[in-house]
Amino acid sequence: MNGLLNLFESIATTPALLVGLIALIGLLLQKKSATETIQGTIKTFAGFLILTGGSTILSNALTPFAKMFKFALGVQGVVPSNEAVVAIALVKYGSVTALIMLVGMIVNVLLARFTKFKYIFLTGQAMLYVSCLTAVVLISAGMGSSWQTILLGGLFEGTLLTVTPAFCQPFMREITHGDTVAMGHTGNIGYAIAGLVGKWFGDKKHSTEDIELPKSLGFLRDSTVSITIVMAIVYIILAIIAGPHFVESKLSDGTNYIIFAIVQAGTFAAGFAVVLQGVRMILAEIVPAFQGIAQKIVPNSKPALDVPIIFPFAPNAVLLGFIVSFAVGTISMFAMVAMHTVVIIPGVVGHFFCGAAAAIYGNSKGGRRGAIIGAIVNSLIISWLPLYILPVLGNLKMAASTFADTDYLVPGIILGNLGHLGGTVLAFSIIAFTVIVVLVSMFMKSPKTDAEK
Repeated sequence: MNGLLNLFESIATTPALLVGLIALIGLLLQKKSATETIQGTIKTFAGFLILTGGSTILSNALTPFAKMFKFALGVQGVVPSNEAVVAIALVKYGSVTALIMLVGMIVNVLLARFTKFKYIFLTGQAMLYVSCLTAVVLISAGMGSSWQTILLGGLFEGTLLTVTPAFCQPFMREITHGDTVAMGHTGNIGYAIAGLVGKWFGDKKHSTEDIELPKSLGFLRDSTVSITIVMAIVYIILAIIAGPHFVESKLSDGTNYIIFAIVQAGTFAAGFAVVLQGVRMILAEIVPAFQGIAQKIVPNSKPALDVPIIFPFAPNAVLLGFIVSFAVGTISMFAMVAMHTVVIIPGVVGHFFCGAAAAIYGNSKGGRRGAIIGAIVNSLIISWLPLYILPVLGNLKMAASTFADTDYLVPGIILGNLGHLGGTVLAFSIIAFTVIVVLVSMFMKSPKTDAEK
């Protein structure tokens, strides 16, 4: 049993393998030739590995940034990091998490098949993290490691991951200029909010991607060049504040601190370029392959993919969103210091990926102003809500890390507080959530009509 759980968990949490298998199934269902099937499967698999590799390069380049920031400001506190908190939690909740994830995937496919929420969530690590959060909250609420916990947790996770892409799809149509892919990330609630406030308070006529540059600065139109220059300035300033002794003794292995900062900025830009290449490969292969799934198993369904899938559509917004989000997170941190609360240190990786996406969503309906406002609102959510999820995480509230994205924070806080009312209330609420989603679907327009609007 443990071996099967480990195999399932390994496949489901390796996005490249999971999506490669989905592509294989889709191509087989379309009765493609052996050559087309092999090519499509391998290119989808390799594309996700390229995207994941680029994301790792980005994250690794941000690690010294975070260390310099923490040292320069001398702040201790809780750092929102999904990877860190899940690694701690899985030691105790690993088996329950894996079983919740299995049930959740089945619920997702069933809801996509029989309701009008036609989204198949394919971001494996996000599914694992949501399953882990659900396990932690339900067990901390006193439900224990029972089959009821697994079924209810899977029902909750599957419903959540089916419905959150729907919140984002009106904006995804604007961003991608189509209706073939959906957003499969755990910041979807925040992105939808960012898109709405961008629409309400922005001006769509002035996009972040239409920024006019003098001819002498035309080289900045290349995203790799502009990202390298901007990040080099940020890294150098932070390295100077942290001081050469700290950088050279703790981070750079003796390399000059200014040179180290410049290389990290270039590494960051290189990671971004790798991500873009992976996205291009995935979009070229997974969408046609997924048509087989849509036609045969879940008609009209869309693959919900990881957040970097939208980065090529608005590279200026990516950079703007990161800077704005991190700045708001830093200001929030100082406000917490002044208020003598638990201090939430801004997680650089979270603010990059979520801040960038929030700005892209805000820009889609509200242009530059919408991008800035969207990034600010999303940053405030992910900066302050961690204070309210800590009390419902049981023993994990003592860890130096916590969950970072809106789709952990908002549902986690709600579930945890319902858990304080007792297991019966919690169980009833989860079932009611799924019933409400099904009822809402019954009154929705069909996906085809929605796409044609």
